[in-house]
Order: sequence, then structure tokens, then C-alpha cells
Amino acid sequence: MPQASDTNRRIVLAERPTGRPDKNTLRLEITDIPTPGNGEMLVRTVYLSLDPYMRGRMNDAKSYAEPVPIGGVMTAQVVGQVVESNLEGYEAGDYVLNTSGWQDYAISTGEQVVNLGKTPDNPSWALGILGMPGYTAYAGLLKIGEPKPGETVVVAAAAGPVGATVGQLAKLKGCRVVGIAGGPEKCVHVVKNLGFDACVDHRTADLSAQLRDACPDGIDVYFENVGGKVLYAVLPLLNPFARVPVCGVVAWYNLPGLPDGPDMGPVIMGTLLRMKVKMQGFIIFDNFGPEVYAEFVRDMTGWLKDGSITYKEHVVEGLENAPVAFNQLLAGENFGKMVVKVD
Repeated sequence: MPQASDTNRRIVLAERPTGRPDKNTLRLEITDIPTPGNGEMLVRTVYLSLDPYMRGRMNDAKSYAEPVPIGGVMTAQVVGQVVESNLEGYEAGDYVLNTSGWQDYAISTGEQVVNLGKTPDNPSWALGILGMPGYTAYAGLLKIGEPKPGETVVVAAAAGPVGATVGQLAKLKGCRVVGIAGGPEKCVHVVKNLGFDACVDHRTADLSAQLRDACPDGIDVYFENVGGKVLYAVLPLLNPFARVPVCGVVAWYNLPGLPDGPDMGPVIMGTLLRMKVKMQGFIIFDNFGPEVYAEFVRDMTGWLKDGSITYKEHVVEGLENAPVAFNQLLAGENFGKMVVKVD
């Protein structure tokens, strides 16, 4: 179903999932296109970002952000184009970074909107390498992880938008970089195209042994965005005074309760204590302000221009395919930053 100029498709939260979202979790609705009033603009979605944090927004639980209400449009950043504007500083044809969610059209007052101009290069990159995922990698690694030349940096989900950027940044800082990814194809990409020193397939039966062999001098920085068995394989290898930035735990997002198996709490806390490990969770725009963001944009733009950083997208065609693609993302089946091309 292609995007239309006379109706608005929107995907809303129909019910709160228990575990993995299913066909009853989200509902596609057809509505009228809204009309902007004074001080407002109408934005048409071009690219929709899919990110793991959205799973948490489906739950009615205390978190760093309000949950999506039942019947509410699923939250997301989008790159859109202004259709009609009654808002100073924006005019028809401008591309904008917006937070209008899983829908074709939305009204905006300009709050939390970035004007990208009429002819941005690679507009979808504002959702990835030059947006929240890239900024998460940059600030989390450099400001919390504080990598030093010669240290060993390990990053999970190494072929994803955050992990791939973390590893490349760590190489720029003179570190030995080991990725953890799902499947041999991703591991080859991580080493051959991204320049990591090694990559371990987390689907192998001997993950812990392979990771130990890849990190003969232990681990100084572990960038955590997965949790689960990957975290458990990393723990015994952490060096004294290791740093662990935590931006996500996607392996646990679909759990309805505590994970199966033994209680790993004592192991985790004991390791943090004995090894004097600094582990810090962060939400990128809550922990880091405008100065760090300006630094990120300047540095990342330069690295992309001179080829020091490379970037891969996983593009899905059609808004109606977003729910299936989202489950693929949670299962680690994406290859690069997942975006939906809506128009």
C-alpha cells in the first residue's frame, strides 16, 4: 500500500505485548490528513527509524520516558518533508528530523525538530550515523568508555548502527577491537569492511572460549547494548578498572519476567567490585548536552567525509512492513541501521 496524498496511514499500539510483539500488538489505521493551524506545519514522513528502545515504550512500566498509550501512534524519529507551513523558519519542501512516529503525516509545532534544508545529502543518515545511534556510540565510548591506545575494546551487536560505529571509533583511538555479532556474514563484514581486529559469532556453542581467545589481554572497555549470554561471556574477561557503558540490553527486552537460568546478580556485582569496574547506563539526550552534540556532529561529519568511518543501512520498503521489520530488529536479523522508506 503506497503512501497517498489524501489519507493518512498510522500504526498504533493496539495492546501491550507479553514477550515478543505479535500480530495483535500493532494496528494499521486509515485517517484523514490533519490540517496545520497557526504556528504549525504539516510534515510528510519519508524515512522512519526503527530502534530497539521502542519495545520498552510498549510496556506500561516506569522508565525514562512515558509509554505509548493504547491507541496511540507508535513513537519514532522520522525524516520528513514539510508539505504546508504556518511556522516561521520552515517552508514547504524542507526536510526535517521529527518525532512524529509510525505514520504518513503529522502536525508539528517545531518542538524537537531539526531543519535539514531542502537538499540534504543522505537524509536518512540523520536517523543513524549522524543521529541518535551515531551520537550514542560517540558519547558512550569516548565520554564513558574513555578508550586508551593499546587497550582492548569489545562491542556487542557489532554490525548494528551503534556497535559498528563504536568499533570504528575505538580503532581511531588506537585500540584492539573485538566485535560480537550474529552469524558468519556479519562477522566477515565487521572485520573486512569495518576494520575490527576480530569478531566472534554469538550463535556459536563455545562463545566464551572464542571470546577469550580473541581477547588474550582481557577486556578494558565493553560497550554493552545486548545483555544476556554475551554479557555473561564478557564478565570473566574484564580487567581491573574496566569501563562498561550501557546503552541497551536488547536480549532481555521481550522477557515477561526474570530470565531463565541461575541468578547472575551475584556474579555481576561481584565482578564489578573485585575488578573495580565502572558500569554506567545512559540515555543519550539525557546524559549529554548541546556541547557534546556539536562536537559529535563536527567530528563525525569529518570522519565520514575522509572515509575514516563507514556506514551501512538496512532499508525496508513500506510503512505496512514496519511491524514485521521491528521484530526482525529485535531478533538481530537486521544488517546495519534499520529504516523504513515510507514514501
